Amino acid sequence: MNKIYNPDRSTWGEVLKRPTQTLADIEGTVEAIFKEVKENGDQTLQKYTEKFDGVLVDNLMVIKEEITEASTVISEDLKNAIQLAKKNIEAFHQAQATNKVSLETAPGVQCWQEKRPIQKVGLYIPGGTAPLFSTILMLAIPAKIAGCKEIVLCSPPNKEGKIHPAILYTANLCGVTQIFKVGGIQAIAGMTFGTESIPQVYKIFGPGNQYVTVAKQLATKYGVAIDMPAGPSELLVLADDSANASFVASDLLSQAEHGVDSQVILVSTSKKMIEMVEKEVALQLEKLPRKDIAQKAIDNSRLIYVSDDETAAKLINEYGPEHYIVCVENENYFIDQIHNAGSVFIGNYTPESAGDYASGTNHTLPTNGYAKQYSGVNLDSFMKSMTFQKISAEGIQEIGEAIELMAAAEGLEAHKNAVTLRLKSLAK
Repeated sequence: MNKIYNPDRSTWGEVLKRPTQTLADIEGTVEAIFKEVKENGDQTLQKYTEKFDGVLVDNLMVIKEEITEASTVISEDLKNAIQLAKKNIEAFHQAQATNKVSLETAPGVQCWQEKRPIQKVGLYIPGGTAPLFSTILMLAIPAKIAGCKEIVLCSPPNKEGKIHPAILYTANLCGVTQIFKVGGIQAIAGMTFGTESIPQVYKIFGPGNQYVTVAKQLATKYGVAIDMPAGPSELLVLADDSANASFVASDLLSQAEHGVDSQVILVSTSKKMIEMVEKEVALQLEKLPRKDIAQKAIDNSRLIYVSDDETAAKLINEYGPEHYIVCVENENYFIDQIHNAGSVFIGNYTPESAGDYASGTNHTLPTNGYAKQYSGVNLDSFMKSMTFQKISAEGIQEIGEAIELMAAAEGLEAHKNAVTLRLKSLAK
């Protein structure tokens, strides 16, 4: 890992740079596939599934028999683990529900806000080197609680043309209405435009590689909303001498094994801790099945020493990590000071893995610095806030003159007239 000591503020941009390609490197490919999917539908989905996933899929939709078969393959222990996670995630997201807000803003002027579910949502679940069935829990559970009527899921098939059984089992358990064997850019395009098989959706959720991230951003140009720009995974750990170096190393590696373009960073006010963590990373890395992937991510990562807490807090907010672990004696200071992070994990016994799977919080989080302006997925992500108002005769008389004056000042005579006619009718 790259060790950096007391970087000057002017160099932070370079020190904290993510190992991602520029959009210009990717946009052309994404736009070309979108155009093809829009024009040729399923035929294009099958073409690119064969090209990128190495299998020709005749029927893109997963049938009931495949889901039943998947359920028999999953061990009871794993089913129980998924059920435990489901219970905690449901409890935390149900608690996020808010009541109707109603207020009489003036005599006879009643305003209220209610939430309605987004009717059709699309979930993208990465397969590839790691079948992220846990992401289904994070997306389908709040979608179901919100009341979304159609929950469409796309995930890439393996070389046999099948989706991982844990993905199928979890999707069925969480109330997904349709599942399709398609991944990558073509999956996002399919949900954006709709094809002969895949329904068009109103909002797309889910993480993915840089191509999927750009595809989701392109989908917004065609009137489809997205949860957030969620690309390669990242983690920043803040640790001092009160931290356990082996724990810190395990957390860094847990994110590094996601993909070669993942990034992990350790920030510390202790040079001793940095040295200990570096040694632990090397030891633990050797035992990982995904060593080659983790090693490439580690090569893009940083061990950063700063001399004081204030500088550490500013550096961390500048980075805006997706995941942020706080293992320091002065934890309250850093909890109070953090403004830009997707999800925060506090203390030696709170690994980032807990949030990934079973603590109850959502693991679909903003990456690449977008934590500065985006929230992670939550119940409200699957809902729309709608405002209502009802004005009585007394109410229009109460605020009517103000509306007339403001409309006239903006030169919008028809706006003014809509009120004037009503006020005149009441004056008779």
